[in-house]
Amino acid sequence: MCRFATMMACKITNYREPMARIVSGAVPSPNIWNSPQVYEVENRAVDPDGLVEAAMRGIRPWDGATVLDIGCGTGFHLPALAAAAARVVGVEPHAGLASLAASRCAALPNVAVRTATAQSLPLPDTSIDVAVARWAYFFGPGCEPGLKELSRVMRRGGAAFVVDLDGSRGDFGRWFRQTVRSYSPAAVEEFWSRQGWQRRELDLRMVFATRADLEAVLRIEFTPEVAAHAAEETAGLEIFYPNVLRWRHF
Repeated sequence: MCRFATMMACKITNYREPMARIVSGAVPSPNIWNSPQVYEVENRAVDPDGLVEAAMRGIRPWDGATVLDIGCGTGFHLPALAAAAARVVGVEPHAGLASLAASRCAALPNVAVRTATAQSLPLPDTSIDVAVARWAYFFGPGCEPGLKELSRVMRRGGAAFVVDLDGSRGDFGRWFRQTVRSYSPAAVEEFWSRQGWQRRELDLRMVFATRADLEAVLRIEFTPEVAAHAAEETAGLEIFYPNVLRWRHF
């Protein structure tokens, strides 16, 4: 899911990436890995009010900074970050998506895309001012190697952000819990608190152009049964999308 206004055109087709082109150690992300074109629709629908960017900028702006986008997918957010940052590095373990991200940013000299995982970042020590992981780290437990690697690459005075679904709130959170039965909001909160990260609730919206787009996104986010119920429960073209912004200063 994504929300920045500045982006470049990118042709995305439906495909499944051969496992040989996915970096070892990556945790599958079925929504974008299997349906990148629908995920692009979701990215365009999320946060039309710009609440995520405003909240992060209020904590640590990235003007003139070196920025890392962890799990950048097809690079939806990279152009917006590059508009203010001195340098932006997108890291994505799915080679096909990384290629699409590189194509999207081909005309931006301050953007580089690398195929790699969060736990093995292809970056020097203390080289990053601001890091962002969007809709990639909400499970908490199991993320320790990635967080250790993040500490290695962050500069003193920098900040890292994790933006993710708040599975404890709203219909969207309920649909998510029904889909991922092993997900425990309490365990996730305990993990991030123990790691020393701060948090802020964000009440985001998804606003779609058509019902077909809305229902297509529900189908890539939830099981078929849950997606069908979610569509029945949703009137119109808007979904409340509760999120949490987590951050840590270095």
